[in-house]
Amino acid sequence: MTASAMSPGRRVLVVDDDPRVRTVVTWQLEAEGFRVTEAADGRRALETIAREHLDLVILDLALPGIGGLDVLRRLRHGERAAALPVIVLSGRSGETDRIVGLDLGADDYLVKPFSPGELAARVRSVLRRAAPAEPVAAAGLRIDHAAREVFADGREVTMTAKEFDLLAFLASHPRRVFTRAQLLDRVWASAAEWQSEATVTEHVHRLRQKLGPRLVRTVRGVGYRFEP
Repeated sequence: MTASAMSPGRRVLVVDDDPRVRTVVTWQLEAEGFRVTEAADGRRALETIAREHLDLVILDLALPGIGGLDVLRRLRHGERAAALPVIVLSGRSGETDRIVGLDLGADDYLVKPFSPGELAARVRSVLRRAAPAEPVAAAGLRIDHAAREVFADGREVTMTAKEFDLLAFLASHPRRVFTRAQLLDRVWASAAEWQSEATVTEHVHRLRQKLGPRLVRTVRGVGYRFEP
């Protein structure tokens, strides 16, 4: 299947104050079948997100007025677009900026200068991961992928974006063991190239604090598995 056949009519918002960047990204995505809308600052981006039905946002961080991190923070704390996939496209290459962006809920992070083809591939990858799935229910746990909500014994459990992604991934492969390196690759995607395996360990620890120790089991010397 060609790239354009995988993305007919999918709506992408490109948010960047540099018109050259917007033009390059727009040309690449439109050539692959996406429908692209542009915004030059954070205010226009938020207005477009509130007004239009979008499938994904490509977001620069260094925006005039409302900055990119503030745009991302407002999305993730809102209701209508809380689950809207976001790829950060930024000239900020520092580890701290990446960590902050991902912890705020970015689905991917790409540093400028960038390859338009690689960006398009990441857009397709994020959209595949964000595809709605049936709710998972096991051992008093309910995971609603579409709403990105988790309930334990009927009680909603608040999670960060990556905590949810990790839990949802493990739960979709019950009793299958994954190494930390595999989880970095499958859940953190491009972030795996700079994240350490300790990131996985820390997120598993947080899941156990919130859900108890019995659902995510350690397989000694190998990795982790979800035990329904």
